[in-house]
Amino acid sequence: MKASDQYRRLAQRIRGYAVKMTNCRSSGHVGSSLSMADIVAVLYGRILRVDPANPRWPERDRFILSKGHAAAGLYGALVEKGFFPKEWIDTYYGDDGRLCGHISHHVPGAEFSTGSLGHGLPVAAGMALVAKRQKRNYRIFCLMSDGDCNEGSTWEAIMFAAQHRFDNLTAIVDANRIQALGKVSDIIDMEPFARKVEAFGWAAREIDGHDVEQIEKTLLAVPFRKGRPSFVIARTVKGKGVKSIENTVGSHYRCIPDEKLKEVYEELGVSDAFPV
Repeated sequence: MKASDQYRRLAQRIRGYAVKMTNCRSSGHVGSSLSMADIVAVLYGRILRVDPANPRWPERDRFILSKGHAAAGLYGALVEKGFFPKEWIDTYYGDDGRLCGHISHHVPGAEFSTGSLGHGLPVAAGMALVAKRQKRNYRIFCLMSDGDCNEGSTWEAIMFAAQHRFDNLTAIVDANRIQALGKVSDIIDMEPFARKVEAFGWAAREIDGHDVEQIEKTLLAVPFRKGRPSFVIARTVKGKGVKSIENTVGSHYRCIPDEKLKEVYEELGVSDAFPV
């Protein structure tokens, strides 16, 4: 099987897990989890140097999910990589569950507890600083949302990382153009996004966030310029993979209801994998 086919298969399984987890207790953020699945599939399928048998391996690459409300999308990748048992999936969002609704560092493979937007990139920049000062070779990847980029703390981190020439840091924006309550262009329009980031001293590229071959090629090329942090604007579709909720504001807070689960699993091509 070609690498690109493996990425696509992993992405669909991640989507399947996200649908299942958010359905368990009628929680939200399925749209945000679905839009990032292809990016996460390539990261965990090829790019990140991590070891499920030793989650705190000192030389591992660090991955921060700043859009921590999309926890289900990351948990799907972590369970597929073997960081924790599949039985944990059914505990998502439960009072006694092992998987919180927002990312928790108590979950093997999760580096930092996130969810409040604007926190992820500052933490990632701090990790990049430590790596530089200690002369370590691990890299830091931070996956953000459009909404993250409304926050002042994100732009402080952008300035800080550029000034200190953190070419071991890569920020990726899951640019699905929809936030919690509306379209990004109607709330705080980020365009021209790449030019803004470049003006702050980063090397930026724009890609199709659902083209796994393009994602792989781009992430294998970091750092894009020596002495500059790398910024990837991945254009995506909110709710990608489930036609009935694609590009809808409602997919931010909704889940797939019980009566639609079988249909959606079949649409994703994962009907043989669930329930786990």
